[in-house]
Amino acid sequence: MTTTPSATGSAPTRSPLPGRADLLTDDTTDRTAGFDEWADQVRTAARAQNAVILAHNYQHPDIQDVADHVGDSLALSRIAARTDSSTIVLAGVHFMAETAKILSPDKRVLIPDARAGCSLADCITAEQVRDWRAQYPGAVVVSYVNTTAAVKAESDICCTSSNAVEVVRSVPSATDVLFCPDQFLGAHVRRTLHRDNVHTWMGECHVHADISPDSLIERVHANPGADLFVHPECGCTTSALWLAGCGELPAERTRILSTGQMLTAARTTGASTVLVATEVGMLHQLRQANPRASFQPVNAGAICPFMRMTTRDKLLRCLQEGRDEVLVDPVIAARARLAVERMIAIGSTGGRR
Repeated sequence: MTTTPSATGSAPTRSPLPGRADLLTDDTTDRTAGFDEWADQVRTAARAQNAVILAHNYQHPDIQDVADHVGDSLALSRIAARTDSSTIVLAGVHFMAETAKILSPDKRVLIPDARAGCSLADCITAEQVRDWRAQYPGAVVVSYVNTTAAVKAESDICCTSSNAVEVVRSVPSATDVLFCPDQFLGAHVRRTLHRDNVHTWMGECHVHADISPDSLIERVHANPGADLFVHPECGCTTSALWLAGCGELPAERTRILSTGQMLTAARTTGASTVLVATEVGMLHQLRQANPRASFQPVNAGAICPFMRMTTRDKLLRCLQEGRDEVLVDPVIAARARLAVERMIAIGSTGGRR
């Protein structure tokens, strides 16, 4: 495996993190005050704009509860591709809105705050992809959907955390795979498929990377009998599997899951407590899926400040004023669309992201 920080050896760039004033309350269970009045205003404005509201699982619960559809990257991509609405409002981060625009070039795509970036997407540029590919002639570039439109345009196929294994499995085993930008998801794919020719870019989501093995072990020991759901972007994923293998963690209750797979597992778990290693916004959907179980974060501070830049006021303003619109260069969009459509085709048989 080759782990590449960048084509030039320099550290990846990161979006500056927004301040705490940009965040809604960190509560993941209860609606905040005035929800019903605000929700009525949002839905009225959405009807006037012929808009569909798509919210990512990591959004604040208020935003999730007012949305027409809640999901993660693959689910939202599919909905964006097939919606009849003339306007798509993407309550998430910028690369998600770009993906919606790529799949629906004739529709208007809005995001409540155009500054909502992604530390993972910022880890690699299109130029770096081109330079990396030049080092491996004939390689297939697989880019996580958490990338910019320009990076998708340089990729052969995109993937999500649930279909990444299936996507790489579809590449002939003798062919090098350049997997970017998430090093932890790439390592998970390489380990699952036993493929030494999966080369990973050394990028990470700062929120998932901060969910450490130490905090995971501490929470597991404090909650004997709990199931453990770990997102493959987490910095503790490799350690969780190793610890499960040596008996430090319960192997039969340790599961590496995408957020979509977490929802499926939540509905069928027999555990009274489930520890969840991912961004805490996901807890809202899990608790709705199975009110009988107690879903608890491995790291209660795993809150994406970019996701929380979507506030109630910004979502309402977005619908009332038609801002902020997301545009993608048509040439880049056409190239990126091929990679995303290949992802969706495999995702339809490889599981929900």
